[in-house]
Amino acid sequence: MTHAVDIAILGAGAVGQLICRQLTVAGMNVGFIGRNALESGQQVLSFTPLASAEDHQQIQAIPYSVPILTADALDNIRLVIVCVKAYQVLDALSPLLKQLPSQCHILLLHNGMGPHLALAPLINAQANGRGLSLGTTSQGVLRQAPWQIKQTGQGLTQLGHFAGAELTKHYRNALLAAIPSSEWVDAIVPCLWQKLAVNAAINPLTALYQCPNGKLAEADFSEMIKGILDELVMVAAHDGVSLDQSFLHDRVYQVIRLTAGNFSSMHQDIAHQRRTEIDQINGYICERAQAHGLSAPVNAELWARVKQLAV
Repeated sequence: MTHAVDIAILGAGAVGQLICRQLTVAGMNVGFIGRNALESGQQVLSFTPLASAEDHQQIQAIPYSVPILTADALDNIRLVIVCVKAYQVLDALSPLLKQLPSQCHILLLHNGMGPHLALAPLINAQANGRGLSLGTTSQGVLRQAPWQIKQTGQGLTQLGHFAGAELTKHYRNALLAAIPSSEWVDAIVPCLWQKLAVNAAINPLTALYQCPNGKLAEADFSEMIKGILDELVMVAAHDGVSLDQSFLHDRVYQVIRLTAGNFSSMHQDIAHQRRTEIDQINGYICERAQAHGLSAPVNAELWARVKQLAV
């Protein structure tokens, strides 16, 4: 079966498996890129769909299988969707670039920002038809076991072009048809900054105060959230991205309300003593501020405090 696979997913976490399931259901030929030669062949996965309000009985998990590809079996791949953690992108993807066909397109789909800036020169330098697109998704999904996920919420997925050759209409249409509530946007970077605002406000505070998202609606956190967003809007403007501060404020608090009982990914990373994506969230804001000769003290403090927790 592997010879027919033309879409590969790098990163078999919750989001990677959810995207894989959606593409598989849509009839696309998709597989995962294994971490080593031992990970190959067919892998059985389990997917539990989102329950609707009308469902009164337990939703059953759906088993299905997809191929696991080795790095030397990527000749037919035309699209790689990168779903690893932001800090893993360059280390995971760079060795594969020489193994992938010259016309293969790369789509980054992860939290945080930063890897696209390092990756774009590599894409452009090849000047061989390869391109880079970026995306962000708000779909809710829980990884219950290594190859078992449960969808926990619906959400908007936004995709768009960033560098190099554009994604072909065939694959663009295929992604939009397969992923519910998805859209292709002409300017993807502002969308990523908007998602960054939500992550920058919610993730570090829930990690530091060991609380669910809903607690951030309390007045004690309002000044801190305002400071995070003030700095983010200022830095984004110097990066050429104009953001509506009142819109971001409302969006952050909307997410806090809608996910009140949830624990953020950074909270979970700290609880399980895993590396966080703080460098690519609040750290990214600080690094872009420094690039423009600015300071972002609120975000810098959160960056440092979370880094201390994660040691």
